[in-house]
Amino acid sequence: MSFTTLGLNPHLLHTLQTIGYSKPTPIQEQVIPLVLRGRDILGAAQTGTGKTAAFTLPILHKLTEEGSQASARALIIVPTRELASQIGSAIEIYAQGLELKVLPLFGGANMARQAKELSNGVDIIVATPGRLIELNKQGHVPLSRIDFLVFDEADTIFDMGFIREVEQIIDLLPLKRQNMLFSATMTGAVKQLSEKILKKPLLVEIDNLKAADMTLRQVVHPVEKERKKELLSFLIGSNNYPQVLVFTRTKVEADEVSAELTASGLKNVVIHGDKKHGARDRALNDFREGNARILVATDIAARGLDIEGLDVVINYDIPHVATDYLHRIGRTGRAGNDGLAITLLSSAEHISWKKIITMLGKNVETILVKGFEPPAENGLVKTRGKSLSKEGEKKGKIAGAFGNKRKKAPVQPKHVGKRGPRVAREEESPKAAPKKGKGRGR
Repeated sequence: MSFTTLGLNPHLLHTLQTIGYSKPTPIQEQVIPLVLRGRDILGAAQTGTGKTAAFTLPILHKLTEEGSQASARALIIVPTRELASQIGSAIEIYAQGLELKVLPLFGGANMARQAKELSNGVDIIVATPGRLIELNKQGHVPLSRIDFLVFDEADTIFDMGFIREVEQIIDLLPLKRQNMLFSATMTGAVKQLSEKILKKPLLVEIDNLKAADMTLRQVVHPVEKERKKELLSFLIGSNNYPQVLVFTRTKVEADEVSAELTASGLKNVVIHGDKKHGARDRALNDFREGNARILVATDIAARGLDIEGLDVVINYDIPHVATDYLHRIGRTGRAGNDGLAITLLSSAEHISWKKIITMLGKNVETILVKGFEPPAENGLVKTRGKSLSKEGEKKGKIAGAFGNKRKKAPVQPKHVGKRGPRVAREEESPKAAPKKGKGRGR
């Protein structure tokens, strides 16, 4: 199938041909015609499937047909400023030659400048919830004429605690509008939002959200927690990976990992919530342009990022939420390309890892790195992804703390008489006859 069969206008088709889009992805094949028909969409798809173009192209088509108006007509809500900037840039490419203006709105940028740009007129707003509410309260963002509402990465929006902001935004919008909601995982909060805003939606599900079906290799390296940073530097340096995205759960860990990599002579940049907008932008540009071969990021900061040609993702630790694993490894192996996702796993993370394995529905290849093997008592080393042998199971049942069979302890007496404990008397020589006394016999 080609884009010419989807119903887009000739101008958009020419633009797609110019930028090298020859064949639509599965989600584009399904979503574009449905949006053009005016249907609400519930999209279950990971990043890297082409969903930005899937909802953007038909919106551009419809806005072009309706002609220019005084206020914004399309609103796209995203969780992070990086994603807002990324989608804004993509729309500008798709809309080249059209008299349509797109404006990303997010925290960390100059609010007065954003207000001035809004006053000059805009057709499409791509915004994070917090900044949109702030500008609306100041009267800079009238939302009464919105015809198209899109929530992208909806699960992350809720993970970041924007529930109240989302409710406020919905209350500001006209009742008559077309809605689209996209999420990598269908959490309870996402389902509740879909039921609230979508009208007779059509479900578009791509790959059923299973990373097991993606074209990437997943590997786990068991290692002691204290040696993770050392192993990380070793893996990147010895394999000479040209570009690596490293995920950490916390901002503190991200900074520590970055410092260790720098000490090892590996040039890297880091992004997380404590970094200012300008610093995060510079870090991403350095990584994309190859000035830094490693990007260290927290889950939230890197959510939704599209880094072209990224081959390797390394999970320095296990994410707080199992489904975040899909978001992490979804940075590589995109659009049918090969990729490698590596997880550094300590014994303390074994339970969390089991949840991920259950979610994936398959085991992940376990490889011990020579010189970094954890202690033998680590269950991950014993199993190497397989069950223990029957002999090992049998030994496990009788083994004590040091692998030896436990001995039964002697029964302790309830009462101790004048002649000592009964057990002790029984161990005395049978030749020693007890003396008769006036006390009670036994």
